[in-house]
Amino acid sequence: MQEPELVAKALRAVLHAFKNGIRLSELQSEYRSLTNELIPFKHLGYDTLESYLESIPGVVRMEENKMGEVICHAVSCSETVRVAQLVARQRSSKKKTVRQVNCLEGLSEKRLTVPPRFQKELQVHLSRSSSTESSGITSTTETHTVSPGSSADVHEIQSRIKELLNKYSSGVRLSKMPQVYQEMFWEDLSTEVLYQLENWPHVCTVEKIHRGDPMDGFIYPAKKIPPVPKGDTEQEKASQNTTPASLSSDFKAKVVSLLLKYSNGLWAHALPKVYQDTYQVKFPEDILNNLELLSDVCVVDYVSGVPRRAILYAKPQRGIDENLNVTEKVKRHDSMKATAEQQYEDSKDQYLENITVPALVIPSEGSVSIMVLELKNTNEVLIRYVGKDYSSAQEQMEDEMKAYYNQNSTVSPAQSLSVGQLVAVHAEEEAWLRARIISLEDNRVKVYYVDHGFTEFVESNSVCRLQKQFRSLPFQAAKCKLAGLEAFCDDPVLVKAVESQTCFKIFAVEILEKSDTPLLVLYDTSGEDDININATCLKALYDKSLELHLQVDALYTNVRVTSVSSDGSLYCQVPSKGLSRLSEILQKLEDYFLYKQTNEFNVLLPFCGKICLFPSKGKWARVEIKIIHTRRALDVQFMDSGTVATVKVSELKEIPPQFLREVIAIPPQALKCCLADLPPNTGMWTPDAVLWLRDAVIICPEFSMKVIKQDASKGIAHIYLFAPENFPDMDRSINRQIKNADLWKHQKDVFLSVAPSGTSTTKAIGDAVSTLQLPGGKLEKSFPDSSREPGSAVPTIDMPPPLPLPKPGDLMDIYVSVACHPGHFVVQPWNELNNLYALMEEMILYYSRAEEKPVNIEKNKLYAAKIGDEWYRVIIKGILRNGFLSVYELDYGKHEFVSIRKVQPLLDTFRRLPFQAITAQLAGVKNQQWSEEASIVFRNLVEKKPFVAQIQAVSDSTNSWDRKIVTFLVDTSLPHIDRWIHDFVSQSLVEFSKGD
Repeated sequence: MQEPELVAKALRAVLHAFKNGIRLSELQSEYRSLTNELIPFKHLGYDTLESYLESIPGVVRMEENKMGEVICHAVSCSETVRVAQLVARQRSSKKKTVRQVNCLEGLSEKRLTVPPRFQKELQVHLSRSSSTESSGITSTTETHTVSPGSSADVHEIQSRIKELLNKYSSGVRLSKMPQVYQEMFWEDLSTEVLYQLENWPHVCTVEKIHRGDPMDGFIYPAKKIPPVPKGDTEQEKASQNTTPASLSSDFKAKVVSLLLKYSNGLWAHALPKVYQDTYQVKFPEDILNNLELLSDVCVVDYVSGVPRRAILYAKPQRGIDENLNVTEKVKRHDSMKATAEQQYEDSKDQYLENITVPALVIPSEGSVSIMVLELKNTNEVLIRYVGKDYSSAQEQMEDEMKAYYNQNSTVSPAQSLSVGQLVAVHAEEEAWLRARIISLEDNRVKVYYVDHGFTEFVESNSVCRLQKQFRSLPFQAAKCKLAGLEAFCDDPVLVKAVESQTCFKIFAVEILEKSDTPLLVLYDTSGEDDININATCLKALYDKSLELHLQVDALYTNVRVTSVSSDGSLYCQVPSKGLSRLSEILQKLEDYFLYKQTNEFNVLLPFCGKICLFPSKGKWARVEIKIIHTRRALDVQFMDSGTVATVKVSELKEIPPQFLREVIAIPPQALKCCLADLPPNTGMWTPDAVLWLRDAVIICPEFSMKVIKQDASKGIAHIYLFAPENFPDMDRSINRQIKNADLWKHQKDVFLSVAPSGTSTTKAIGDAVSTLQLPGGKLEKSFPDSSREPGSAVPTIDMPPPLPLPKPGDLMDIYVSVACHPGHFVVQPWNELNNLYALMEEMILYYSRAEEKPVNIEKNKLYAAKIGDEWYRVIIKGILRNGFLSVYELDYGKHEFVSIRKVQPLLDTFRRLPFQAITAQLAGVKNQQWSEEASIVFRNLVEKKPFVAQIQAVSDSTNSWDRKIVTFLVDTSLPHIDRWIHDFVSQSLVEFSKGD
């Protein structure tokens, strides 16, 4: 069966396990739990998982639920039902005994044609779908435990154990045997079998470490460590015929020479390998069955009943050991024996690797930082996470390793090394690091440092066995991919740029996808502004020949002013090679999309710095995502006009892969400029001046300009701008006209006066009808008159309906948005939060597209105010003399200061939802002057958390912001107990009073 069919069949099995469907976001993890692999949609030729699923309508059906989530459902298939019936039949035909060995024997000749690793899990998943299928599949999953029953069963178990030990020829710990067996044969191995292993010498050899614990030992292939011969075998006869005297003196001399190198002793079972490695001659294996043959050249110290479990020491030269007193001899023997035990543990490293090191868990809470170690390409960036459970834990572990290995006299170099072995390496100075062996070359070992991500050659005598206590921390060196750079991951120019910007530096990260190789965006937060490293490095792919560098004192004609910002800066387009190339590629895209469904290019994973396409003025435009507000709304900057707009995610499109490099290679064609020689130290432009400039730009489609100077640090050019008919008369330039206009004299106190209620702003501003070029190309007035919908500058709806308040004794689910102290905090009704979020999303989309215009400001009136990146419903509480307003957030209960330029009329559309903030006081505690300590404790305890409120009293008012409740707060998040907040506050007050 071809791979696409296998994937589809496994996918169908997953889907049938979920009666009500499964979220698209969870599908990969469920598929992986079945197959140990992710759905290989890219390998099958699809850019996204969703596009692959759309290509197999006979397997999966997708739909959106009320929350906007994509849900995947199984499509009924006769073959799936037939497979399910076969599995059910096979299950019901089993004997009700744990002695059944082969769980797939009940299938007919038409066996399920899926890979072996799928078969058992497929039964489990199909069994879970009993409620959706009428095939009579049992809803429970049987546990198939392998135990010795009939002679056929025993033979099957023994053959499987032989097969397992052929794979693990170096041996397996008895305690790990059930796990290894289950992973290899998809069945459980009973403890009864483990006790029988010693009675099967033709199958395996069991070596016990502690006689009191039957599971503390190792199991080897039958020929790996032969048991002591019990019969009159040929081997025994050969050993009996061999005497110490019959061994050649040359052989004995070589053994003595080896043992003298190991002054602390050598394990007997390690002698053949050491002998062969040293002399390139095979060691006579039969000698190990009768170690007394070496008694005249070495001391044999048996530590167990197994012959090979003995330590060999070279016999001391006469005259040396005789001078030691009894105490010194005992100390020396104990030291030699301890070191030999260490060597024995070293020799077991190859199967002690079964002690798994925990997998690294990607941080999920709080801010995440990483250090970049190195990169092969941008899809394989080696990093370390920075934080308490990561870099700090690693430093602590390495300090402990340093203390252990430098101060422990019994620590000695590992005697038996193998590729893949996990070891401790003595690095520079006194540091010890965890490493894995990559290769062995003579006395040199190539190791990979698992926490630091680099390799090097070290001397074999600097390598020791890694103790168990240093295996609990996950390996800290991890890989990641950089978002937005995947298509160019191997480009040498890009790789060099990323390397120079990132290596051995610490960054804040945004994790877009959590997987074995997570997808990240890196941010450099060391300066005044946060720098998006992914977006910065992408600029390395710009075609240098298409860049435009303005020359000081140069004159430019046919200049288009594409955008005017509220600070007076503007963006210009100058005729250039880059602009011509941009027009060509955008036309190619236009032609391409005429024959393509654009839905397949929807942006599924937006992130800051991502380059996309957006339909503007009937054509495609390049945009860069700047701010993500919600799942639906985000801010973009048009790369070739400088305009910033808030758009819906659904309006963005991916750049088709075949055009991606061409689109990315063209530098932004909008040049940031400012008008030179305007009044200095003006701070910010007046609204009058901004409107005048915008009107002038709209009237004249093209300008001429002269560059006065370049400010490279800010990336801005200081220019003189001219209408074509006035060029190059400096006195008639736009600069001089706006400077001489009556727009600046009140700049310092422009916000001091407020128009009386019902009057318009200054006539100059009121008469200026500013228009906004929306991204879709539609010209609209910034604020429609009162006869137009939706909304108007003078609202027709004054106040929204009041929020219904609970009655005393009622219970209410709430969320604490602000907490000052127990006497004053603000709550929101939990069941209305989704409506509030939807309202704020619509406000972002509306106000971010509207033109900023001066507004009549009145105290105690409602407005929309931009605070941070969000728009809030506010009431004006005070007007300050520095151009700022004091406002109260009606849905969150916060007092804020905001620039008058960030305030706009609140439309009727946004007045329909009741204001959500409810002022509250904690019941059950005495109202008092709360100390700073008590306030901090209370704030940390309740702010931005959900609770159940039990209402004690209600104080109503005509103004929603003056209403108040007195309430108990109950934390119900704990599984078995409810915590009453007033009890905790009362106890805290007692503690504070004791401290005084």
